[in-house]
Amino acid sequence: MSAIHCHQLCKTFKQGDEIITGLDHVDLTIETGEFVCLSGPSGSGKTTLLNAIGGLDTPDSGEIHMGDIRIDQLERGALADMRLRHIGFVFQAYNLIPVLSAQENVEFVMQVQGVSAQERARKAREILQEVGLEGMEDRRPAQLSGGQQQRVAVARAIVSHPDLVLADEPTANLDSVASAHLMGLFASLNEHHRITFVISTHDKRVMGYARRLIGMRDGKIISDETQ
Repeated sequence: MSAIHCHQLCKTFKQGDEIITGLDHVDLTIETGEFVCLSGPSGSGKTTLLNAIGGLDTPDSGEIHMGDIRIDQLERGALADMRLRHIGFVFQAYNLIPVLSAQENVEFVMQVQGVSAQERARKAREILQEVGLEGMEDRRPAQLSGGQQQRVAVARAIVSHPDLVLADEPTANLDSVASAHLMGLFASLNEHHRITFVISTHDKRVMGYARRLIGMRDGKIISDETQ
């Protein structure tokens, strides 16, 4: 069963009097367990495609299936529940809650999922150790470096072992060492937990980790290579 199947996705945006094409009849199938990078210049449609796949934005036309579920037709509550239980998001802006500690930020999604306090504390500590933040559980975001904040965001995204992780320019604010650490972590999670990763990036170092590289321009897929 494919993780994601997109058929003839179209999306436009209005910018003043101008119509901007975000997606132009995009067809794409991503199998379970793939590690995919979307590459292309700014405005090529990478983020628009990620947002559509993740149910954060609705295409003007076309279909998006995740397994047997057609997500572009789900009602708001069902869509929110599907995102909560099946998809992890890693944004360029870390979107951490400033007043919560690293552990509390990681626990937050599990709390919404209804996981018991004891179980979510255990899982949060384990995943923070896995991303290299052991001993920093009680620090708030302002007490962490950019790379450390990004790792908290990654821990939050993967703590429940979602079927799919969508990452939008996850290394944009990181130095080369932190970037390599993060991508190594993604690759390990993909290999050992079969989590499907779809990552948008401008960074050639990030592209080197991909087993499948999809090039976009002007809302279209212009290349699709296995490497």
